[in-house]
Amino acid sequence: MAITARSSFQAASVQAVTSDNYLDIQDNGWAQQYLPDLMEKEAEVYGKRTIAGFLDQVGAEEAMSADQVVWSEQGRLHLSYRADCLSAAASTINITHDIDGVEQTTTHGVRVGDQVLISGGGQTVTALVTVAAAGNQTITALPYGGAHLSDMNFADGDNDLRVLVFGSENSKGTAYSGARSNKPSFTTFTNKPIILKDQYEVSGSDASQIGWVEVSGEDGQNGYLWYLKAAGDTRSRFSDYLEMSMIESEKAADASTILGGANGLVGTEGLFAAIKSRGHQSSGVTGVNAATDLAEFDAILAEFDKNGAIEENMMFVNRASALAIDDMLASMNSYGAGGTSYGVFDNDEDMALNLGFSGFRRGSYDFYKSDWKYLNDLATRGGINENATAGEDIRGVMIPAGVSSVYDENLGKNLKRPFLHVRYRASQTESRKLKTWTTGSVGATTSDLDAMTMNFLSERCLVTQGANNFMLLN
Repeated sequence: MAITARSSFQAASVQAVTSDNYLDIQDNGWAQQYLPDLMEKEAEVYGKRTIAGFLDQVGAEEAMSADQVVWSEQGRLHLSYRADCLSAAASTINITHDIDGVEQTTTHGVRVGDQVLISGGGQTVTALVTVAAAGNQTITALPYGGAHLSDMNFADGDNDLRVLVFGSENSKGTAYSGARSNKPSFTTFTNKPIILKDQYEVSGSDASQIGWVEVSGEDGQNGYLWYLKAAGDTRSRFSDYLEMSMIESEKAADASTILGGANGLVGTEGLFAAIKSRGHQSSGVTGVNAATDLAEFDAILAEFDKNGAIEENMMFVNRASALAIDDMLASMNSYGAGGTSYGVFDNDEDMALNLGFSGFRRGSYDFYKSDWKYLNDLATRGGINENATAGEDIRGVMIPAGVSSVYDENLGKNLKRPFLHVRYRASQTESRKLKTWTTGSVGATTSDLDAMTMNFLSERCLVTQGANNFMLLN
């Protein structure tokens, strides 16, 4: 390629030598009017570009040696079911599901002698169970206020009855007549780790060139080593992948063509998938975004009351939701004379006006609010949300604070862990939490490849315990 001096220049989008971006210092001269002013330091126009850090705030990391993690979560203590009225005249009802919707046709725990509350059809009655055969979903419950359920305005075909066992009544000197012994209920969950990989390569020639640019990066890679800048960016991006995969991943469905074959790729359950499957979504609770009205928050509180009632919750939200919450809380405040009063103090003319809130208490619940860069950045979820339809955009997530107690199937004992924690594969000789290694002939020679290759690998999965206490704001 013939290179001649030019009076105008066209910068290349990549580091490539062309005749258009060649600057002949001797012919053009340092003193010529159009010589560019060289600014060596790279401009940080996007601020802090990484989004990692969310899981560090709300979870923990723990090693595992197996191909999957298995844990069990306690069921509800009290017996409460959904049922259909089979015959109001005979006071017979069919147990169909537990209160959470899990099918419980013949495995329910209602026994002869149990006192129950039955609600439905606009009334609630107290009844005594007189027939409850083992392995049978049909029970007979005679009301205390009348001969049969038909006398209490129940009718055949009344569906979605609620049945709550609240006690029992037995005759003097009688043996226990229960047909079965109730056992503690629990649900077992599993998740499998996925293997994440990334790689950066620079040729030996490029690694030895001396055209330096001063750089800075999120991982502290400051200086003039341009090819290490790119490697540092690769590592930073891979660190973000480790977190984003734990948030966005989902297991492959039976109909997915990913399943099958020898690749063994089945996906893993991330945070959002776990909440959608076993937790709550504000669009299904309030019908709208749960950050604009206290009444909508009260609907969320009512849902939390049904599931664990954990008092302290952390909210990680996007900018629009954060401002909506601030405005909602501000509207509850009586404005001070001649100024604005937010929070626990009165803003005056000598201090910066604080128009934001970091948390609030409603009922018996404390909420702590924090911005989540992942939901704001156009290059991450922010861009996806911008293009998503209503109800599919994720504006934030509510996560319970503290720890939960679960039974670990691998260790064979109860353990207390944060509701969220990452499991990574590791043994005494191998840790796959975050592996990095270098191959090639640049520096320490490991092969005849005239390049330096930096490899990144991790094998991990997320454990979301007690997802019934989580909520997506969408």
